[in-house]
Amino acid sequence: MNYRHLYHAGNFADCMKHALLTALLHALSRKNTPFSVLDTHAGIGLYDLSSSQAEATGEWREGIGRLLDLPPDMPDLEPLEDWLALVRQVMKEYAGKMMYPGSPEIVLRALRPGDSLVCCELHPEDQRALRRLFHNNSTVSVHCRDAYEAVTALLPPKTARRGLVLIDPPFEERSEFTDLVKAVTTARQRFPSGIVAVWYPIKHRSPPRAFFNALQDTGQRNLLNLELTIRPPLDPGLLNGCGLLIANPPFKFDEEGAAILSALCKYLGDGNTESLVEWIVPE
Repeated sequence: MNYRHLYHAGNFADCMKHALLTALLHALSRKNTPFSVLDTHAGIGLYDLSSSQAEATGEWREGIGRLLDLPPDMPDLEPLEDWLALVRQVMKEYAGKMMYPGSPEIVLRALRPGDSLVCCELHPEDQRALRRLFHNNSTVSVHCRDAYEAVTALLPPKTARRGLVLIDPPFEERSEFTDLVKAVTTARQRFPSGIVAVWYPIKHRSPPRAFFNALQDTGQRNLLNLELTIRPPLDPGLLNGCGLLIANPPFKFDEEGAAILSALCKYLGDGNTESLVEWIVPE
């Protein structure tokens, strides 16, 4: 309950997560049937990068700041084009203010008639901000609900047989990876046709690898993992990288994800950035 994403919005980890999220949403949109998205740790939806909190860390300058400084028509940015166009459009709508779209706003802009978004946020101030953002939008519902409880209570969706569960914890609790194993297992049991995407930090290699092993022990299959590290993950006191584990990914998403990460590698970090795409368990 102490975590405030505004201090970190737009950093390299957000760039990785949101570029891949945009691609997942486009994959869902290829079929005409409705889809639903459950965002379990929604935050406030929009982040003012000129705020005192964002400027206190300046993390966005080494993330989205680097990418926005590049000419938009550069060929090697093509895998990021849809996401960067969305970011630029949001900033244009806010008269050039540095308003960065978080996952709820990105999802909202991908919804079609019949699609829906369900957001969960426990932080009182952030929840109020999220409700203000979506107060006139009937396709979005905001819940004051524990994320892991929501996976049981709100799945399967009432409005669609397809969709995405995005689980993006703040990792304030030591039990987070253990809780994630239970959440992924529950989400897939209750919503077997859905995609489940889990963001996680990489400080050193042991916790993510233990997470993957625990998922394998539950019998999970069709698990794709994508990682971006801006430095070797040797110092557990630093956020050295991040990953997105995807259960039941769209067809050929390993190839699409690899192209997105390759594009990010060219511009984020200080020359030591690396990406990894691997099947933890094939289909």
